[in-house]
Amino acid sequence: MARQKIELSKVAINLLFTLLSLAVVLPFVLVISVSLTDEKSLTEFGYRFIPETFSLEAYRYMLDSPEVLLRAYGVTLTITVVGAALGLLLTAMTAYVISRTDYRYNRITTFYVFFTMLFSGGLVPTYILITQYLHLKDSLLALILPILLSPFNIMVMKGFMSKIPLEIIESAKIDGAREFRIFFRIVLPLSLPALATLGLLISFTYWNEWFNAMLYIDDPNKVPLQLLLVRTLNSIEFLTSNSEFTQQLGIDLSAFPNNSARMAIAVLAGGPMLVIFPFFQRFFVKGLTVGSLKG
Repeated sequence: MARQKIELSKVAINLLFTLLSLAVVLPFVLVISVSLTDEKSLTEFGYRFIPETFSLEAYRYMLDSPEVLLRAYGVTLTITVVGAALGLLLTAMTAYVISRTDYRYNRITTFYVFFTMLFSGGLVPTYILITQYLHLKDSLLALILPILLSPFNIMVMKGFMSKIPLEIIESAKIDGAREFRIFFRIVLPLSLPALATLGLLISFTYWNEWFNAMLYIDDPNKVPLQLLLVRTLNSIEFLTSNSEFTQQLGIDLSAFPNNSARMAIAVLAGGPMLVIFPFFQRFFVKGLTVGSLKG
């Protein structure tokens, strides 16, 4: 009887997670399907998982100027790689300092980091700092520096590093190792799950960055992918909501890939990160659970 209950509970759990997985996967499958469906077919039959009429018109519209899209991908890839590497290094270094129980100002520094989670300088002071004092207007650094460090990430990394036995560090000191060698040769390798998890989260943040680009970037050659897609989406909305204007220009909106182009934008924006995510998945849960917040 007890064995049957265990089996039923396993079936119920597997069924639950199967439904949850489908709830996550099916919407994106539908997005891909709609992006590959002819616009007239969408108007007539609605959204379907299997396209009624297959069409690449939405992607042709999005890739009409491939050099612009590739340049935007290059900018986004640059700020993602550089920002994630620097952000992860600084996050780990800050977390390592405040995780050391033999650090005299441990509690004060931890409170200082935690305090910034509750209060920020605000948009206007940040804009003045970036443009007037640091003179980073139209610079890729304006997209990297404002989100380089996150207090939440620091606290998660601190929780992970706090579990590293202090005896390991003390024995390394006895053997003559200095702080930087201890950090890079001992602490970082032991913190690999947390580093992989936070590296992925930081990469997502930089990959989805468009608001700071809207504020600080005017040079069309430095526009990141997300801002380019936001502007494209705004252009589509403008054309579809101003029929009189488009008729004067001779644009046939009936053949215009309105809904399918929106879905194509979602695929172009999120597709690359969905390919990268499975490689970090085995570190993701372990890094978040082991590195849970700890006072």
